[in-house]
Amino acid sequence: MQSDPAADSVDSSANFPRQRATLRSVPAFGQPGDGGPDDPLRLGRAMRLRLRDAVQALLADPSIAGLKDAPKLAAVVLYAKSRAPKGEKNDNQTSIWVAELGRWLGVGESAIHRYVLDPLRKSDAVHTKVVTDAKGHPTGLNCLVMPLWRARKGGGAGHPLALSKSELATLLRLIEALFGPGWTPEDKEPTPPGLLAGRRGKGAATDRLGLLLMVLNTRASGWLQLCGGSVKAKEGRGAATLARLLGCSPAGARKVLARLTEAGVVARQRRDTKTRMNGRGRVMLLPVARAYGRTLASAEAISGSKTVLSQRPDGAVGDHAPAGAADALGMSGIGGAEVPEDAADQERPDGAELHADHTFVVTPVVTPQLSGGFSGEGRGAEGRRPERACAGEHQAADGNSAVARTGSPVAEGGPLRGEQPKEFPAAGAGAGGRPKAVGWDKAQRQRRVGLPADLRLRVALGPVAWLWERLSGWQQDQVEAAAKAELAQLAGLGVAPERAPQLLADRLTDRLDETGGEALVDKPFPWLTRRGLPQRQACSHRKCDDGVRLDTGEDCENCGNVIHTRRAWRARIGADIDRELPGLSDGERRRVFEERLRERAAIEAEDLVWRREQQARRAAARVAAAERAKAERAAAAAADAVRQARPCEDCGQQRAAGRCERCDHRRQAETLIGEAGLFAAVWSADLTDPGSVAAAAAGARTAIGDSVAVAWQEFLEITDVAALEADPEAAQDAYAFAALQTAQQSVREYQDTALVMLGRTEEAETEARRAYKTEQGRHWFKHNPHGADAIAAATRAADTARERVAEYLLATRLEQLRELAARTTGAVIA
Repeated sequence: MQSDPAADSVDSSANFPRQRATLRSVPAFGQPGDGGPDDPLRLGRAMRLRLRDAVQALLADPSIAGLKDAPKLAAVVLYAKSRAPKGEKNDNQTSIWVAELGRWLGVGESAIHRYVLDPLRKSDAVHTKVVTDAKGHPTGLNCLVMPLWRARKGGGAGHPLALSKSELATLLRLIEALFGPGWTPEDKEPTPPGLLAGRRGKGAATDRLGLLLMVLNTRASGWLQLCGGSVKAKEGRGAATLARLLGCSPAGARKVLARLTEAGVVARQRRDTKTRMNGRGRVMLLPVARAYGRTLASAEAISGSKTVLSQRPDGAVGDHAPAGAADALGMSGIGGAEVPEDAADQERPDGAELHADHTFVVTPVVTPQLSGGFSGEGRGAEGRRPERACAGEHQAADGNSAVARTGSPVAEGGPLRGEQPKEFPAAGAGAGGRPKAVGWDKAQRQRRVGLPADLRLRVALGPVAWLWERLSGWQQDQVEAAAKAELAQLAGLGVAPERAPQLLADRLTDRLDETGGEALVDKPFPWLTRRGLPQRQACSHRKCDDGVRLDTGEDCENCGNVIHTRRAWRARIGADIDRELPGLSDGERRRVFEERLRERAAIEAEDLVWRREQQARRAAARVAAAERAKAERAAAAAADAVRQARPCEDCGQQRAAGRCERCDHRRQAETLIGEAGLFAAVWSADLTDPGSVAAAAAGARTAIGDSVAVAWQEFLEITDVAALEADPEAAQDAYAFAALQTAQQSVREYQDTALVMLGRTEEAETEARRAYKTEQGRHWFKHNPHGADAIAAATRAADTARERVAEYLLATRLEQLRELAARTTGAVIA
């Protein structure tokens, strides 16, 4: 097919919108690495992106994503060998021998049975059927790749896995060139083995899968598009990129990259810098570079010189258009979501065969001619660029603006975010003097390739790291804020702070499984903010999320109760209809049944609203109670502050809370001395004679004063007297404390003495004798009332009765003494 030169001509002075190329090149048959136009590694850009999206969608399928590399590679091989559908018949089977599949993967036949086919069957990724001849001998194995079958059955031609016959043939030719085992048929031209055909044994499947993924993510220059963000210096950026492609650790990817380098299919080096320091590391896929007629030295020369341009066909359009036409259309590179490293990245030669566009994963969008003349003016409230927008579409046509490079090696098929233009000539004007739209700065905010620095957010958003890279700077800020809000909500629901990030990560993982993987998320921002992050309550319980309790991680009991209740109501409504309206036809009964179910659902909705209002009222009451308690604590603190500011009532010391420590000790000692006098008077004085009581109290006071003097002298013997004389305040404090301790000890002694003396009174002895006889007369002692056991029990009972009487007499006489003291004080005052 030839293109119309008149249609391909472009007026450089016109401001045309971006248009997708209508022709794409198709690889013909050839040998890998021969540099000819029919080299199987010389793919067109559109074909490469189509195959890359298909392989990534296959590996991201839930039935394959959790498997090891050998089953994954087997799924890719079987997928490439699958038959394209004919008409409406969805026949995607392929026939293969187990031994031949082992040659494709570089492992033995027993390993295929145990480690490849069994996991694929258990995960429902592949269905197999042994084909036999008329005698029952096996002649092959029919395999059906279920992700491809489901894609063609449910997704149609727009699904990434729904490749056409020519696209499947191209993918098969590619993997044959990379690691095909090679064949020598008798009546046909032999097929040489692939580049890694000799690599067998442990790790062979991983190496082959890694090489395939890197080739599909490598441009015509031969340089692998590396990921962005911070990486470990030990592994390097190339290993980090391969780790993302394979879904393994950077350390494991570094070993795979080393084996591929040793095999001669990968070359690693660093860019040269003017300071002679180590520049950014680069990885070249040597077979891809040789397929385009380049060597490592020529690629370095082209990448080092920004003025070298490759000649493109004059009649090509889109990513094959000449440099001038591409600049006139606002396409400063190879186009699409890729940002070229240099202008020499030519995907196909001048004489390449052309045919119609392949089916893409997303629908191509042609930007209309708008008043502002810049991308994104009419994209609505979502604030994102059209699908597959070119990285430089918002810049000047001369290509002088710098474009921030994306960090994801798998982001070529989607829209680029966060492009940071240089400053424009005038404020309020875009490139070429065009006015900037409102919110331009927010929309063009620099995006972050890596996840947020907060460890809790990195754990929570880890399952959607690839979706995060596809967001713009503003969208990343919104998703980060939404994730923080969800973590705060989980903490408010009683979830431990250290468990909240992992719970949110598990929620995102489950939502991705429902969607079918990251590859099927077309719009990451609305998916994250509306489907991935929010809590979905399956019932009225506030801690329920998709039928799972957030605090315990177990199934929600309330959801089970709701389901049980609804089933019971359905059965009850059905029984009521059969009893009340017998003889109804099936259609009429169904109509009545559904009407009553709707009435019941309306009642439950009203009940739910009422319960939510009750919960809101209780929450408001709790908030009000908390505010009242807070106000009471504040009032108590203010009152305590006022009390602390009062001076001492006895000595006048400032800020002593009404009484200083020394005066408080003195008052306590005086009170204790008075108590000791009462204890002395209860057994030694006539309670009816105030003089006798006063004499007993005075004697106790004198004795305690002597004890305080003795204790003070002992204290002076063990302390520095000069220091006390230098600080009279400290000496007074020490004396007051010593007097308090002595008074406390004396009160205990006087109380014990009073109990002992009151226990010897006639009342106590009488009660003790009565208790002794009562215990001795118990029926279990009646046969031997004078035995040792009877005497011991009777003695204990007598002692207990004596102590009880002594305590009673002490309490009674103390009350009499206090009444006597009150009458005496009143008489003195009168």
